[in-house]
Amino acid sequence: MADGANAILVRRRRREQTAGPRTSRWRRGNRPLAVLAAVFTLAQLALVRPVLGLGWDEIVYVSQVTSHHPAAFFSAPRSRGVSLLVAPVASWSPSVPLLRVYLALLSGLALYLALRAWRGLFPARVLLGGGALFASLWMTLFYGPQAMPNYWVAIGALISVGCFLRMTAERSSPRALWGLAAGGALMAWMRPTDAAWVAVPLLVLALLRRHWRLLLVLAAGLAAGAVPWVIEAYLSHGGLGARLAEASRIQGGLGWQIAVDDQLRSLGGRALCRPCTGSMPTPLVTLWWFTLPVLAGLAVVVAARARRPERTLVPLACATTAALPYLFMIGYAAPRFLQPAYALLAIPVADALWHLVRGPGGSWRPVAAPLVALALAGHLAAQFAVLNGAVSRNTESRRDWGRTADALHGLGVRPPCLLTGHEAIPLGYYTGCSSGATSGNNENTTAGEILRTADRLPVAHLAPAGGTPPRYARSWPAYRISDLDVRVAPHP
Repeated sequence: MADGANAILVRRRRREQTAGPRTSRWRRGNRPLAVLAAVFTLAQLALVRPVLGLGWDEIVYVSQVTSHHPAAFFSAPRSRGVSLLVAPVASWSPSVPLLRVYLALLSGLALYLALRAWRGLFPARVLLGGGALFASLWMTLFYGPQAMPNYWVAIGALISVGCFLRMTAERSSPRALWGLAAGGALMAWMRPTDAAWVAVPLLVLALLRRHWRLLLVLAAGLAAGAVPWVIEAYLSHGGLGARLAEASRIQGGLGWQIAVDDQLRSLGGRALCRPCTGSMPTPLVTLWWFTLPVLAGLAVVVAARARRPERTLVPLACATTAALPYLFMIGYAAPRFLQPAYALLAIPVADALWHLVRGPGGSWRPVAAPLVALALAGHLAAQFAVLNGAVSRNTESRRDWGRTADALHGLGVRPPCLLTGHEAIPLGYYTGCSSGATSGNNENTTAGEILRTADRLPVAHLAPAGGTPPRYARSWPAYRISDLDVRVAPHP
């Protein structure tokens, strides 16, 4: 009996001795990722700043769950994921700085978890470099603390692809299996159509290799995230086909349309490039964009030599399918559209960069290492310059909305009230009014309904200075607020 007890103790000590170094290595590998996530969070708070007001799209998402403002019109392409993401704060507090801090903390935590999903597939230095490359892009920093879906699709894509590759390598990781489902659900929860494009290579590969469990789990995750969007399609849009058709119409009609040049123009700091005219940004701002495919090709060569091509080819394939609709199927651009592609490219690109600066024995290459460091420093400087410009412009434009709202209050347009016409959705939110449109992508009312509302509530129509008002507002008293002509319905 004593011998049996001693044997148990010996086995336990051996397990502890074996687990000790593994646990230590695990902690050492995760600590840099945690530091990166913390720096990313602090950079958002310092560079974007929590005082940045809500933008147009943010207003649509946030207003769905707040009790402090009327809900804005929710068009067919949108999904409820962002609204649910901000609900823990927006549902009880109107504070925008509080919402910004919450989203910055959440986005930093999400980046850490997404990079953790790739542990064991690439060395820790590659994951750290890839995470830093993605996190330092101006659009990642700018949209991290904002109530927008694209960053979260990127996080879901990183989690899904990383867990998929781990399952194909290990085949017995419950965490990776759950991560695969969660990543797919997160993507579809935020933007179902984007999730489908990202997942195409994973679904095809699982089908060809007869990984039935992976196929089922990924499909289940995607379906779970898309269910609310599909249900809403039948409840509010006349069915799934009708919603997809309406979403295509609102986006200008999806089809063969080359938007590569539009995406290049948007890299200069334009939140939305529609219509996308004007000059191209300086080469210093766009050079990294042309370097990406070159480094991706080098990553494939590195992976082939190391006899691990799948770990590089799969994220590159998913990045390609994620980018295709926004480069060749839509008639306008926004830099945030390609965030999932950038996130998936970041890790193979970081692998290629490490190969450039480190020799086979691990020593630094005396020429390549300084050149790569210099190029990265210039890239970071350009990104931060673009970010600063984007933050300044958006901060000022959103302050303009606040000043216009104050002027409308001075004209007696106070909640409960209704705004129609030019920029009625953002100005309605800042004023505390509902917003209405009788035509266009946000059509949700009629002229008769507006006039009936004016019999009991303050109603105002907004138009650019010198613009022609609609027939129902032509007899209303007119006022000039900044560059807007405002017509206020006579008080009932």
